[in-house]
Amino acid sequence: MTLSIDDMAPNFTLPANNNQTISLSDYQGSYVVLFFYPKDDTSGCTTEAIAFSEYQAQFKDLNCVILGLSKDSVKSHDKFITKHNLTMPLLSDETTETLQAYGSWVEKSMYGKKYMGADRSTFVINPDGKLIEIYRKVKVPNHVPTVLERVKLASQ
Repeated sequence: MTLSIDDMAPNFTLPANNNQTISLSDYQGSYVVLFFYPKDDTSGCTTEAIAFSEYQAQFKDLNCVILGLSKDSVKSHDKFITKHNLTMPLLSDETTETLQAYGSWVEKSMYGKKYMGADRSTFVINPDGKLIEIYRKVKVPNHVPTVLERVKLASQ
């Protein structure tokens, strides 16, 4: 399934750091930035998560919550958050059901070996639960300010 702008964002309920359980529907009435990333504590993923943490207050001022999601375990997320002082919830999708629903569980290749993994993608969801922006194959530099500008534009 391929998601498009104006589609309803697929709902989910997933375990998260600090023994939380988070559902997308918990944030109805707010903007949500949902970013998918391949793996805790790797260079690109760490840079991206730190950037989202640094901009968290600006997103909050726009009635926007940030949620990170990967296949990693809650235990891994807890370590990742503590090590880098991350400020947003990180959700664990060990079954890949949510990754698949968003089209972010994809075939990848490294050193000629093919495998399935999470792609780096970000979804901006409006307060009614509709997708208003989809970023695929995200390049980390300047991504977070770009997403912030998109939320600012939508919230005007």
